[in-house]
Amino acid sequence: MTSHILYLHGFRSSPQSFKARLLHGWLQQHAPAVTWCCPQLPPSPGEAWQLMLASVRGWPIHSMAVLGSSLGGFYATAVAEHAGCKAVVLNPAVEPARDLVRYVGEQTAYHDPETRFEFKAEYIDQLRALTPARLAHPDRYAAVIAKGDELLDWREMSARYAGAHIRLLEGSDHALSDFEQHLDFVLGFLGLLPTRR
Repeated sequence: MTSHILYLHGFRSSPQSFKARLLHGWLQQHAPAVTWCCPQLPPSPGEAWQLMLASVRGWPIHSMAVLGSSLGGFYATAVAEHAGCKAVVLNPAVEPARDLVRYVGEQTAYHDPETRFEFKAEYIDQLRALTPARLAHPDRYAAVIAKGDELLDWREMSARYAGAHIRLLEGSDHALSDFEQHLDFVLGFLGLLPTRR
C-alpha cells in the first residue's frame, strides 16, 4: 500500500490542478495517513528536479509513488527511474525538449493569468538532460492515456510506456476532464482502494 505520494503538475499548471485536488480530497477522506506533497514547480527543469528530489528525501522507496500529468508525467518518470519507485502518469509528455521549444519566452500561469514567468531557451537542454532512457521496470508504472488528447500523441505515449499498466481512453482530452471516472484505476494501482467484502 502506498504511504507517500508526490504529485507533479504540468506545464503552466499548479497545485490547483483539478486532478491534484480531486486525488488529495479523496485521500483526506479515505486515507488520511498517506503523506501528500504537491509543490509548485519552478519553470526551470533543473530547479524543479532539485525540488522533487528534496521533496522525497527520506521517503520509503517501496511504499512511495510519484504521480504526474503532462510535463509532470515526464518528471514523475524521471523521479521513478532515479528512485526505483512506482509512478502513475496522466497523458505524460514523452519528448518535452522537442515539444516545448515553441513556448520559449514569456508565459502566463494557467490558474492565475496575472502570474507571468519566462521559459528560457536553456530549459530545453535541462529537459534533455532529465530524459530517462527506456523504462527499467515498466510494470512499476500505470498510465492513463487519452486518444482524444489534443496536445500529445497517444501512440507516442503508449509506445513509451509499453509494458506498463495502461488505461487507454477512446476519447477524453489532454486535461483528462473525466479524471474522476479513472480514479479507481489509479487508486487500485497504488493499493489504496478498500477491499470489497
